[in-house]
Amino acid sequence: MIPRRTLGKTGVEVTCLGLGGEGVLRTFGREREARNVIARALDLGVNYFESARAYSGSEEYYGLALGERRREIFLTSKSHDRTAAGARLHLETTLANMQTDWLDLWQVHDLRSEEDLAEVFGPGGAIEAFDRAKREGLVRFVGVTGHQDPAILLKAFELYDFDTVLMPVNPAEAAWLSFPEAVLPEARRRKMGVIGMKVLCRGLGLQVPGWGEPEPWIRYALAQEVSTLVVGCDDPQQVEQNLAAARLAPLSQQECRQMEAAVAPWARQLMYYK
Repeated sequence: MIPRRTLGKTGVEVTCLGLGGEGVLRTFGREREARNVIARALDLGVNYFESARAYSGSEEYYGLALGERRREIFLTSKSHDRTAAGARLHLETTLANMQTDWLDLWQVHDLRSEEDLAEVFGPGGAIEAFDRAKREGLVRFVGVTGHQDPAILLKAFELYDFDTVLMPVNPAEAAWLSFPEAVLPEARRRKMGVIGMKVLCRGLGLQVPGWGEPEPWIRYALAQEVSTLVVGCDDPQQVEQNLAAARLAPLSQQECRQMEAAVAPWARQLMYYK
């Protein structure tokens, strides 16, 4: 069994590791491989699945693969459009692509700057579409994501009562502009579900000498106060390998500090997303 955790104030129990919308899913024309990855995650008990309007054919792969099993899972996507009209069109496209009538979680994608905040939360901004969709029952919960500047996410928290936050969680973060240090305490105070991403630093972490397996990276992230993690996969074997790590105990605090120190010389390169 995959351990489950509560997704903050949503009250939903989710597997501590979910399937990310990247990897083979962030492609076009690879339906067979994508369906195999989704099917393996389903068969192994994963119940948290994510995508984004920006992730190439990812949403459509889910629509092809889920079928009647859609009701068994917690399905999420994102919109990067900053306007209410554009975000609404994204939602309509997402629902059609995923062949579903609703999303469990819809997220404002990749807030980076003060300009983003002004657009999203200003008159006619995307947050109007997110709030309307929640009131209409097209989405159950609304979240926000970011991986460039922790201060921007903290400001977003003040502007809307988000249910969840998706942010980077990996040992390189400790070296500079740490999301876990800056954002995690406030998210927990607000009882938000916390979803970790960039867990393997898009695979770059596995190139650090002595840290070439996903197990310590996943166990490190699970040692933080997160509800779940999302990791993209290229094939079913990666799904199996990641889930094997998720079933183990998280690293101890001492082990986390040791890993942070070990990867520190490569931290800036690993945080390519900032």
